Amino acid sequence: MPVVRTWRRGAPEPDPGWEFEVRARRSTRTAIVVAVVIALAFTAGGLVLRTGSTGVNFRVADQVAMILIGVVGACAVLMLTRPRVRAGSRGVAVRNILGEHVYPWDYIRGASFPDGKSWARLELADDDYVPMLAIRANDKAHAADAIERVRGLGAHYAPQS
Repeated sequence: MPVVRTWRRGAPEPDPGWEFEVRARRSTRTAIVVAVVIALAFTAGGLVLRTGSTGVNFRVADQVAMILIGVVGACAVLMLTRPRVRAGSRGVAVRNILGEHVYPWDYIRGASFPDGKSWARLELADDDYVPMLAIRANDKAHAADAIERVRGLGAHYAPQS
């Protein structure tokens, strides 16, 4: 029987402790497009900075700085592509824009998608919750399937009380 690979070429193989992984779709594509536009706009601005007579003396260092500002801005926008949710026997790992936290099943009360909210959340035992930016409302059916998978794995792995 052939091995079916479900990860991107060049990416590390998925960790066997995780049965499910989800990322946002629409917001990821939008962030990539916006990052490219920012990088191109600042590069074009940096290249034409010395042309014309504005009364200001721009140097090559100013052009390079303008391009680098565009690259930094594009990288900042690309940070919005990081959110991911993984679930499996270990619990649920939520990676939002900065950092990743793993929550064991015995600490999780449930996963919900509150009305009017842009993303799902993981409800914890101490009446706290964690936003799951990878499961976004604008992904519609993809988001509904993802939250049901997280709930299903919770029903399977959570300790019975």
